[in-house]
Amino acid sequence: MSDENAEKRSFENYVQDKQDAIEAQFRRISRGSWARILRMARKPTPQEFKQTSIICGIGLFVLGFIGFVILVLMDNFIPWIIHDVFGI
Repeated sequence: MSDENAEKRSFENYVQDKQDAIEAQFRRISRGSWARILRMARKPTPQEFKQTSIICGIGLFVLGFIGFVILVLMDNFIPWIIHDVFGI
């Protein structure tokens, strides 16, 4: 019986040590450089969310258009330049 109690206590101590380590990591976050950002963070208003979504959508459209232009150039003009201009 005493061996079982010793094993349980050692396991409980092991688990307690792990829990203390995890809690210490969270305590360090609350005092670190990210703490100010997390304290200032708030839920955006509907207007802020709408503006952010519109700006992100415009950015995605612009990047997609640039990618499409590069694709068209690669498919149509670069082979023409290589075959007709350089004769390769």
